[in-house]
Amino acid sequence: MTADEKFMKAAITQARKAYAIDEVPIGCVIVQNDKIIARGYNRRNIDKNTLAHAELSAIRKASKKTGDWRLEDCTMYVTLEPCQMCAGAIVQSRMKRVVIGSMNAKAGCAGSILNLLQMQQFNHQVEITRGVREEECSQMLSQFFRELRERKKRKADPV
Repeated sequence: MTADEKFMKAAITQARKAYAIDEVPIGCVIVQNDKIIARGYNRRNIDKNTLAHAELSAIRKASKKTGDWRLEDCTMYVTLEPCQMCAGAIVQSRMKRVVIGSMNAKAGCAGSILNLLQMQQFNHQVEITRGVREEECSQMLSQFFRELRERKKRKADPV
């Protein structure tokens, strides 16, 4: 198992925490010097907060841990391609690298819709590695949304 696969596995563990509380299963870890320094998972519904994304939670914890808002020597592992808000925060944090499990054709801003992480117009660009443990990340999301649709259908058709 490569280091990228190992740390993505840790991000998947975070995604499972979100899944367990009926949140979209997105998980994230931030690594510095081959050690996880921060973890996060989606909590938007639980916290009733638009900003409660896995990436933002992990960035906040990593900044607290390092005592700096700059995370220049850190790598983020995230199970789903970041949205525009999270991609912006990643650039602002000066993250060195982002490793992505599954891409997000509907809202991804690390190459799917836009690539905010590597826009030359910004003062910082982020290295990207895509498709690490992609099948596992993708299947968890597909299963979550399939179950969600089934629950909504049962509510709509109480037979």
